[in-house]
Amino acid sequence: QVQLVESGGGSVQAGGSLRLSCAASGFTISANCMAWFRQAPGKEREGVVSIDWDGRTSNAASMKGRFMISRDNAKNTLYLQMNSLEPEDTAMYYCAAKTTLRCGGGIDYRYWGQGTQVTVSS
Repeated sequence: QVQLVESGGGSVQAGGSLRLSCAASGFTISANCMAWFRQAPGKEREGVVSIDWDGRTSNAASMKGRFMISRDNAKNTLYLQMNSLEPEDTAMYYCAAKTTLRCGGGIDYRYWGQGTQVTVSS
């Protein structure tokens, strides 16, 4: 059974940083596409950043340079380092996984975590 469990969310002031974690079980993150998404109240879910099996990453343009994805293969854990946070970054953040090597293409993300809330105050 595949499980993705996010943690690390919280409240922070604008300009601050947070690191989110996504612990995976029943699934090898280094052999598949992994990604972070977010959804703010009243808005559609949007992709934040993804990482292919070989480590190639792809950031959403608005978050490039501020948000960085990484993983610890030994811990089978995905991370999202968020710097220079803005109130507009307030959202529920989710990690997700595809059963493909690369994140590009039309195949949907199959596995999702329950989300962790990030709130940025001005």
